[in-house]
Amino acid sequence: MAPSLEASELDSVASVLANPLAQKPQLVAPEPEHCPGPESQQAGTADSCAGCPNQAICATAPKGPDPDIPLITARLSGVKHKILILSGKGGVGKSTFTSLLAHAFATNAEQTVGVMDTDICGPSIPKMLGVEGETIHVSSTGWSPAWAMDNLAVMSIQFMLPNRDDAIIWRGPKKNGLIKQFLKDVEWGDLDFLLVDTPPGTSDEHLSVNTYLKESGIDGAVMVTTPQEVSLLDVRKEIDFCRKAGIKVLGLVENMSGFVCPKCTHESEIFKATTGGGRKLAEEMGIAFLGSVPLDPRIGMACDYGESFFDSFPDSPACTALKGVVKGLATVMGLDSEVVMPEEADA
Repeated sequence: MAPSLEASELDSVASVLANPLAQKPQLVAPEPEHCPGPESQQAGTADSCAGCPNQAICATAPKGPDPDIPLITARLSGVKHKILILSGKGGVGKSTFTSLLAHAFATNAEQTVGVMDTDICGPSIPKMLGVEGETIHVSSTGWSPAWAMDNLAVMSIQFMLPNRDDAIIWRGPKKNGLIKQFLKDVEWGDLDFLLVDTPPGTSDEHLSVNTYLKESGIDGAVMVTTPQEVSLLDVRKEIDFCRKAGIKVLGLVENMSGFVCPKCTHESEIFKATTGGGRKLAEEMGIAFLGSVPLDPRIGMACDYGESFFDSFPDSPACTALKGVVKGLATVMGLDSEVVMPEEADA
């Protein structure tokens, strides 16, 4: 018989989403038949716990919500909108899209934007925003983010590495701890938008961000995909994660939807949409399709040099598409698209 997830394993998914940061205590004996669960509120105190070798361990294990969540909520009280950038699939351009979205919001000098890089093992945001060589300054009031522009702040583990090429080899709890510090200890101040760049998947980093930000409020998540079915498979799982975790999906962006020749601006399909691509997926899942962004080699070049693609190539087809995505996202969020991206920035 083929292996499959049993009902009890699916129930454990609900338990993880309800208390994602709980760490199962180290037990000295197997859990007995009527065990209420070592992470439950009744652990160590229920009638069935009497005589169990694990009783003292379970009774003293931490329970309930993280006591730092109110501190995080207070620290982020000046942040108007919090947006997660998700995919489920690696290599679709989440970090690239995050940097482009940050620059797009920052084209309005009246708006202040923050980018939090939670891709702990692959922090590329500092490179893309031109602040790779910065360090974190600590004061009595907290950690100061690096400023890529007068109105664009960045925080990443990259700023903490002794050498730029050092690998981060961490387990989940240590990643969770750093993400908490990015939210609790960083002086984000008053922001119009906080963009959270995430790694692929639906695991530790995603659960941590959702838990820590739930009380202060998350506007929602933007899904990034490429046209081919291999990418769409994982994006479906990410959308399912958001629905189970109570995160609103603001919309879906199809990245690398075609190749635009920088010379003649002709567009060719590189990753063919064999099953309808991002637009069809958005229709199937009942979410907004924010637009398609073509593959332009100048985007990669701008990211490598830490420059704004909007400033360098304002008339390119990719830039026009990105502006459409930003305006579509603003509309979905109930914001005035002409304020988020004014006509002078769109010109």
